[in-house]
Amino acid sequence: MRPASHAPELRAAAQHIGRRRFLTVTGAAAALAFAVDLPGTAHAAALDSRKITEDPFTLGVASGDPQPGSVLLWTRLAPRPYEPDGGLPRGTFTVRWEIAHDSRFARIARRGSVTAHPEFHHSLHVEAGGLDNDRPYYYRFRTGTWISPVGRTRTAPARSARIGELKIAAVSCQAYHDGYFTAYRHLAAEELDAVFHLGDYLYEYAVNAVGGARNYTDRRLPAHFNRETVTLEDYRMRYGLYKSDPDLMAAHAAHPFVLTWDDHETENNYADETPENDVPPEEFLLRRAAAYRAYWENQPLRRPQQPKGPDMQLYRRLHFGRLAQFDILDTRQYRSDQAYGDGWKVPGPESEDPSRTLTGATQERWLIDGWKRSGSRWNVVPQQVTFAQRRDVPTAAYKLSMDAWDGYPASRQRVLAGAQTAGIENLMVLTGDVHVGYGFDLKKDWADPASRTLGTEIVATSVSSGKDGADKPANWDSFTQANPHMKFYNGRRGYVTVTYGERQARADFKTVSAVTTPGAPLTTAASFVTESGNPGLTPV
Repeated sequence: MRPASHAPELRAAAQHIGRRRFLTVTGAAAALAFAVDLPGTAHAAALDSRKITEDPFTLGVASGDPQPGSVLLWTRLAPRPYEPDGGLPRGTFTVRWEIAHDSRFARIARRGSVTAHPEFHHSLHVEAGGLDNDRPYYYRFRTGTWISPVGRTRTAPARSARIGELKIAAVSCQAYHDGYFTAYRHLAAEELDAVFHLGDYLYEYAVNAVGGARNYTDRRLPAHFNRETVTLEDYRMRYGLYKSDPDLMAAHAAHPFVLTWDDHETENNYADETPENDVPPEEFLLRRAAAYRAYWENQPLRRPQQPKGPDMQLYRRLHFGRLAQFDILDTRQYRSDQAYGDGWKVPGPESEDPSRTLTGATQERWLIDGWKRSGSRWNVVPQQVTFAQRRDVPTAAYKLSMDAWDGYPASRQRVLAGAQTAGIENLMVLTGDVHVGYGFDLKKDWADPASRTLGTEIVATSVSSGKDGADKPANWDSFTQANPHMKFYNGRRGYVTVTYGERQARADFKTVSAVTTPGAPLTTAASFVTESGNPGLTPV
């Protein structure tokens, strides 16, 4: 890894910080926050938007975290998104926003103005309220003579509303260098209430001049993408690369997104304050602060998710009437370090230590307490890593993934016990990370296929990570034999849609034949239902 060029004054301060726990009780937290700047600290001058000579809306628009009568709107001004400053001078710009009942903006519902600050890389987060519940809306931004693309979004129903159906999609893992985001083009055409992104929105790895497996012949990417992301500038420009993809922009413009991260938004397989590589902790915390700041700037997230230095509360709860409660988890920021040095290992005393946690104690209590108060028919947990047990071979000498919940079995057991105690009948876990589609029954006793089924897990395959993939990966036979609670396994790229109703939930696993070439068609690889009050996946 190349040396990180963090601000010298921050590097000097960080040498005296030590572990992250000290950041919360010393002035070092403020120092780290200042390192990535807050609006007002640099007293940026107000600039005339009419002097912007190139389209500043090159990254499109997005919306997120729908609530009753409210939605979050996002855009970023970046005439040249592949450059460090986005092609704008250091100054503030006034941007107007509009929300309408129709795509022609003949019936305006709400409008206002907001300031784009250079400290936030001219990104905008508009918390638009005063809207009707459970309604579609259209939105756009204006600055100077420029008008953004139009986005479509939707507010959530009232908490007490009885709704007959809710349809969402789950996506994950979109390595730019592994292929085209074709799945997003198909996703944009779906009729959905929301899209849940389960992590690995970008990858820190180098992207060469031809875009890796995309193998461009009509363009050359700048050389600064051909290195690993470490600094705030690195991460910001990498989001510029990813978010300029037309298929991703189309999906964001079509649906509100609900996002959580996994590891690659910062660094592969990091665990809390422990990096993948052997670097000083203060060095990794500076990198984490930069990664978290860039994530916030480039995603449709609300104000409570704004980071403070190397910390960011991403876990949160959304309701869609009385039909579904979504408890969005962060299984990366608070976890114990992976047992046995990570990877696939034989489980033992280290991985089975009852004190080990994947969520951290505070988030675990928040999740279980939320279930105790839930009046929703479906309780859904969008999160990152495989929840169900996943043995690699059907023999006694099996190994488990130390990065997934298998590496934290006591943590998983506490969560399942909490669901049982709370009387949760319809538990569904939504998962990403593994670049394949899985369907699991969640068993009370993983060793006994006849034991009680406590819920279901739907694992969304990657958008592009892993390149084209295969319907039956090389380990398909061993995995399906070793895990009788595994009801589905497919290794193509794509996404999954889940339709929740009063009587059942239906999962449709949708795949594309290739991502190393653009424009592949979409196929429904398999469909399953789980009945309300009778958990378990049944093929349709």
